[in-house]
Amino acid sequence: MGLPRVAYFCMEYGLNSRLPIYAGGLGVLAGDYLKAAKDLSLPMVGIGILWRHDYTEQFIGEDGWPYDIYPNYDYDFVKDTGITVNVQVEGKEVICKVRLVDQYHNVSLYLLDTNFPGSEHGWITNKLYGGGTHERIAQEIILGIGGIRLLRALNIDVDVYHFNEGHAVLAGVELIREKMAQGASFADAWQAVRAAIVFTTHTPVEAGNEKHAHNELQQMGAYNGLDYQQMVKLGGDPFNMTEAALRLCTVANAVSNLHGHTARSMWRHVVNTGPIISITNGVHVPTWQSADIRREFESGQDLRKAHMKAKMELVHFAYKQSKAVLNPEALIVGFARRTTAYKRSDLIFRNSEVVDPLLREGRMQLIFSGKAHPRDDEGKRIIRDLVMMNRKYKDAVVFLENYNMEIARLMVRGCDVWLNNPVRPLEASGTSGMKAAMNGVINLSIVDGWVGEGPQHGVSGWLLDVHHSAADPQQQNLHDLNTLYKVLFNEVIPTYYDNPERWHDMMRASIDMSHYKFSSARMIREYYELMYKRVMERHDTTTAAWMTAAPAHYEQQQFPN
Repeated sequence: MGLPRVAYFCMEYGLNSRLPIYAGGLGVLAGDYLKAAKDLSLPMVGIGILWRHDYTEQFIGEDGWPYDIYPNYDYDFVKDTGITVNVQVEGKEVICKVRLVDQYHNVSLYLLDTNFPGSEHGWITNKLYGGGTHERIAQEIILGIGGIRLLRALNIDVDVYHFNEGHAVLAGVELIREKMAQGASFADAWQAVRAAIVFTTHTPVEAGNEKHAHNELQQMGAYNGLDYQQMVKLGGDPFNMTEAALRLCTVANAVSNLHGHTARSMWRHVVNTGPIISITNGVHVPTWQSADIRREFESGQDLRKAHMKAKMELVHFAYKQSKAVLNPEALIVGFARRTTAYKRSDLIFRNSEVVDPLLREGRMQLIFSGKAHPRDDEGKRIIRDLVMMNRKYKDAVVFLENYNMEIARLMVRGCDVWLNNPVRPLEASGTSGMKAAMNGVINLSIVDGWVGEGPQHGVSGWLLDVHHSAADPQQQNLHDLNTLYKVLFNEVIPTYYDNPERWHDMMRASIDMSHYKFSSARMIREYYELMYKRVMERHDTTTAAWMTAAPAHYEQQQFPN
């Protein structure tokens, strides 16, 4: 027997900035996963949705406040398979065209599309995470129920259904409906279906896990042949998508060791679930690591020339976008990720008098980028405050608008230090720091998510190991800020300017620590070993040989950006 055949369901995929069907880290992780599957020739397909508009393109107004636009993208390069599948939404037949993306060195990604000429239901796949509950349930019907019907229409045999987040839960409902149509009882169908499902949870805040009222689910058609009592057994009342996914799976996973502890504590009250293990996220090395850095690292050469090349590319981009004149010889600290309150993009400025001399003297330069959710006013306020700092310290603080994969690639390669200061333990994993680390960009990070498994303080990174837990969030912020300032002033800046050889050693140690341990190649091997094989309940010689093979090397591989 060969390896398990996997269908991977996700609401978003970040394969390439030319295909903007992703909002942030979840989508980029999914895109990296499909690329790793291709690298290793694994029997996997991805299932998703072709979003007609971007999640948002976000620019800065004259007042510093971010505003959103939604261009209508031309997806002529996405292949039409000629296949359609039908689902029911609000009692109406909805036709979904099946599109194919396979040109970004990824395994086949099939995307469901209701937004085509003549369709009455283009609103469903119009905008990722747009609209309200009505739109969201319709989208989840398309992804879950439509995704299973897509696999049947294409005659794709599947051993394991992998739900990346709870958005795909209705695929489990469709699988149960299929079994019941063949004569199985609900209980027997449920047990048979859960034997083929695994689930990845990413959200460590209970309020962030999606819930729906049953009357809305029933009205929209999400019951799909099941009744109220059966749906309550799966997801409770109200229907919790994460609880349902946990009850529908053989095994679930959190996305770092620390997140595993958090997730098991969060969901310990939910009965009849699969166990939650930990598989730490990873990133696709050929996509994110500079080929120059990789070559110099593997040949044992000095990394600084290759790093300066990447740094100059970032400096030139910053000038092109914002007219900021950065000094490539001076320290550049980067912070780029989704802008939301718990990530605290603006923490370093909470006592601006402390960092003011560094910025005015040009000894430290800060580059920020990120998007806030269109309805997240607090996230937009943080961006506005960063833009105000950009305007105050024009050639020392930069905010790069309209964050996307291209800006991320420039920043994780071209900064000197990668700053990460979330409120612990709210960062389930985080992957931007992994990308930076494998480019020799040294992490300055609170020990949360993946960081607890990687960098060593003063060796391959600097750790803000804040265990203080204040009842008052302002006290917690003050404690964390003082810890950040202490390490920044006493260790990071003196090492950069006064001990360049140690800095270079730390760059090399950072790459050595990260380039396989936090790669998507390692991650996907663990999914096969710890989850997919568990579903298959077999361990044949083919699997054993593949799992013990040496890590893939990427010296000559160059993939489309």
